[in-house]
Amino acid sequence: MLPLTQFQDFIDQNKLFSPGNRILLAVSGGKDSVLMLHLFKAIGVEVGVAHCNFNLRADEAQRDENFVKMLAASLNLPFYVTQFDTKKYAQENKVSTQMAARSLRYQWFEEIRNEENYDFIALAQHQNDAVETVLINLTRGTGISGLHGILPKRARLIRPMLFLNRQEIDQLVDENDISYVEDSSNLSTNYTRNKIRLEVVPHLQEINPNLEKTFTENIARFAEIEQFLALRVKKIEEKIVVKKGDGIYISLHKIAKLNPQKLLLFELLKPYGFTESLIAEVISSLKSLSGTQFFSASHQAIINRNNLVIVEKHADVIENQFFHPVTKTISFGALQIAQTFTEELKYESNKQKAFVDLNKLIYPLILRNWQNGDKFIPLGMRNFKKVSDFFIDEKVPLHLKTSTPILINGNGDVVWIAGMRQDNRYKLTATTKKVAIFELKIN
Repeated sequence: MLPLTQFQDFIDQNKLFSPGNRILLAVSGGKDSVLMLHLFKAIGVEVGVAHCNFNLRADEAQRDENFVKMLAASLNLPFYVTQFDTKKYAQENKVSTQMAARSLRYQWFEEIRNEENYDFIALAQHQNDAVETVLINLTRGTGISGLHGILPKRARLIRPMLFLNRQEIDQLVDENDISYVEDSSNLSTNYTRNKIRLEVVPHLQEINPNLEKTFTENIARFAEIEQFLALRVKKIEEKIVVKKGDGIYISLHKIAKLNPQKLLLFELLKPYGFTESLIAEVISSLKSLSGTQFFSASHQAIINRNNLVIVEKHADVIENQFFHPVTKTISFGALQIAQTFTEELKYESNKQKAFVDLNKLIYPLILRNWQNGDKFIPLGMRNFKKVSDFFIDEKVPLHLKTSTPILINGNGDVVWIAGMRQDNRYKLTATTKKVAIFELKIN
């Protein structure tokens, strides 16, 4: 008999899905996924069957595809199939074959889920898979999230087979005379997971015959610890993280008071792609000179006086943009500059706007990054000042220096440091007949 009560109990206890939800089953043709398919069919949930052919095992891969197709047809279930050139993808993206297959299948599963209106994707990973995942994570190095291994539910992915171990699955398949296909690559130690499964786990089972049960209990505890930590970090974030329009600010003084410092700062900066090794560098540099920078794949962190400022990473140099008389708006990174004209001699004390004597402009104007040597006469002053010195006097953070648009006249003069100060030479006077208005906006 199939363990339908245990299966349903596990689904209910972990709130994997609700009655009436449609589930897309990832079925390879092996024991685990085929048993999962029969369990879902037996409890009456509406399901579809998805199969990936990675073209890694020649005729065997085609055999698996044909088997799953016939199985879905025999159960009168919708069937979805795709084929990948996995090795080509791995080479082009410079990843392992396993990582390539993982990326390809999850992306495709999500596409099918969306296109065919399924609520969740069910994967047939079981307790032994969870054990192997934790061991791999520990071997490679991991934070607390890696200790809980595979969770029963994460976003739209559910794993309803985690209530069983491999031995129990083998026994159920035999007792219920369930047909399946065997993946010969499971016996190869060329893959990390197989090496753990075939060479490491058996030795651990000699020490603890109930290894899967022990790991399942540990994983549950680690998952609860992670939840507790997340709540703690959220409270700390609310107290010390300040989100502004130009970045995320964390007081260096408050970072110094974090305890345990490395763990909590890592959790605070993890959403921005900062690794543990980078966190260690940040901590060792907290007393460094203002301007010290650290980079993740997506963000940069800058020590700016009394704060650590996190901003999205962008190219320091943005391609020059040109204003013509007919130009209405120009995008400059995350910013936008609008141009309008008026014959009304009006002026607003607003740093987001520049009111310029149109007769003094030589088109096309250039909108570009600050360059070393730029100088201008700040509005209200008589003498030239280097833009770099102006930034220092205004205490402009480094990340804003490199992203602030500078409006340049056709003769090379700085007309406006966008959002900060316009040049005194281009102010409105009694002889001004027409006004060009430039306004800084955020896209």
